Amino acid sequence: MLDHSSRYAATHPLTEMLRGLKLEGVEYKRCRMTAPWGLSFPARPKAQFHFIAGRGCWLRTADKPWVRLEEGDAVLLPRGAEHALASSPDAFPAPVGNCQFEPVCCGILDTCVGGNRDGEETVLFGAGMSFNLDSQHPLLLMMPELMQMHELATDEPAIPHLLEAMTAELALDRVGAGGMLTRLADVIAAALIRNWVEKGCGSAGWVAAARDPGIGRVLAAIHREPTRDWTVEALAEVMHASRSAFALRFANVVGQTPARYVAQLRMQEAKQWLVRDRLKIAIVARRLGYESEAAFSRAFKRIIGAPPSHFRTTGAAAGDERPDGPTP
Repeated sequence: MLDHSSRYAATHPLTEMLRGLKLEGVEYKRCRMTAPWGLSFPARPKAQFHFIAGRGCWLRTADKPWVRLEEGDAVLLPRGAEHALASSPDAFPAPVGNCQFEPVCCGILDTCVGGNRDGEETVLFGAGMSFNLDSQHPLLLMMPELMQMHELATDEPAIPHLLEAMTAELALDRVGAGGMLTRLADVIAAALIRNWVEKGCGSAGWVAAARDPGIGRVLAAIHREPTRDWTVEALAEVMHASRSAFALRFANVVGQTPARYVAQLRMQEAKQWLVRDRLKIAIVARRLGYESEAAFSRAFKRIIGAPPSHFRTTGAAAGDERPDGPTP
């Protein structure tokens, strides 16, 4: 995503960081509701987004009170955190639906929920999306639980048209509709993230990295070559800083040491090779420069929390839960 051709995008650190972030599956729904109404979305291992297409509503997450969303606003929950939407805080929790997005093959366009025919109508576009990265991937861990974009329709005027195109694909039920929907959702997710970053809606993670030229260059370099065995000295050279100054700055901005970040990224790449590409453990070990399969297996288990043989023999999906937690 965010693979733009402009000079700004081509040189911006965030472009390199997000280059490998793609969607692999989309569930979609358009809801038309008349007040009073409420929808509850349980926690899921998928990203979820909502776009408010007609009249505003209210949003609540597990750790934050109700906030107002206006027409043209959007929210993205990268890790599928539990949340609720309602016509007003007073309308929740009844009437309420435990809402699930529909697989695109079902062809469901509209779900109507709500109180009475005379109530104000709100139109929501929403989707559940699977990223191609493990939930423990450093890139996803740097995301906040909630990204909230105000006036997205004004800043990104193509968004309403893309959402209508998704609806049209479902209505036409043509060959390849699932792939088209995934690509459209990929563009929408990229626009959401770009808008959130450009408006500086956060002070940590991506935004902090994007605003810090030195750390931004370092993260861009790491994500360009995720399998390289980066040393702290080599990364400090990228930042044009001393080893100690770089290590301290990186930890303050990113929230972990450079060595830990690199190790996590490398082992997440290894996990993808094992699960997605079905490579042998010995081949993965050689790719990462380990002298022996045993040494690689020890490092892998220390970071991921399970031996590589678990993923090689079971074919566990990239987002599956690990049998035991990683060693701190």
